[in-house]
Amino acid sequence: MIPFDTRESNIAILFVTSQTRARWILPKGKSYPEENHIDTCRREAFQEAGIRGTVIENFPITAVITKQTLQIPVTYYPMLVTKQVDDWPEKIKRQRHWALLRDAPKVAYKEDLLRVTQQFNTLAPWIIEISKLHRDKEQLKQMPAR
Repeated sequence: MIPFDTRESNIAILFVTSQTRARWILPKGKSYPEENHIDTCRREAFQEAGIRGTVIENFPITAVITKQTLQIPVTYYPMLVTKQVDDWPEKIKRQRHWALLRDAPKVAYKEDLLRVTQQFNTLAPWIIEISKLHRDKEQLKQMPAR
């Protein structure tokens, strides 16, 4: 997934380190047989980055990534991060790093992720709008009933 948060017109992406080489990557993982893509995103987000959030299903980005010597298609779903915890399953194995979207090319490991972040950047106006709508909806839920 592409974990992100927004502040006005700025978007930040959360990167995690890979387990073996400590390179900055986006969280991802294989689906279990009983899981759909969204459930996999939620599970992997918490396991690898200690985050919870809302998966934006409308804007999946599929890219072919190189993992060791294999090329694998991976579909990334944007996830608006709503909670970040201090303790999570892979905390010992991974670090987290927030980077502004415009700085992502300086952080992202390999061309594979550069293409994903560039594509995500082209979706920025819609991502910001969806984030704003989600936050407005959450604020309404927290208002006292009249």
